[in-house]
Amino acid sequence: MKIYDISKELFSSSVYPGDPAPEKELFYSTKEGDVCNLTRLTLGSHNGTHLDAPRHFFQEKHGADQIPLEKTIGRCKVAELSGTVSADQIRKLLEPDTRKLLIKGEILLTPEAAQVMAERKLDLIGVEGQTVGEGETQISIHRILLEAEVVILEGILLEEVTPGYYFLAAQPLKMEGLDGSPVRPVLLA
Repeated sequence: MKIYDISKELFSSSVYPGDPAPEKELFYSTKEGDVCNLTRLTLGSHNGTHLDAPRHFFQEKHGADQIPLEKTIGRCKVAELSGTVSADQIRKLLEPDTRKLLIKGEILLTPEAAQVMAERKLDLIGVEGQTVGEGETQISIHRILLEAEVVILEGILLEEVTPGYYFLAAQPLKMEGLDGSPVRPVLLA
């Protein structure tokens, strides 16, 4: 079995403009005479490789701790695309049994493509960028997907992964009510 770690290292990852940068501070140190080492972490819920929960755009919806794990674990399809991704391209990628889709390449989803994913009740969409959209469409794409309970996995690394089918494990941390969560997703081949 081959295991692909498709996460970014948290502290060296680019930070979305305006988000807090992750920081670490040694709280206890054996070097300083403490019995153990312990680190204090400060980070945004959307730093590095992370997933978005419905609460990210809807205050009344659930956080990352309430995402059904079935949506983040299981068979997934990796496809390679570039440029603007249309609704027709997504329709072709979403065969009847495709529930989780990871897209390799620098892409820009359209609201129409997001609507197709929502209508097909996709469990999860994963992208290499730090967000699924940009500019004016970014908010509408997030709202379409998250309202339909489609998990958004952002900031993945797929350069060593060839298109095809894999087993995905990308569970969020269990932190009550958060709008997003860091993850260390892996693909098993």
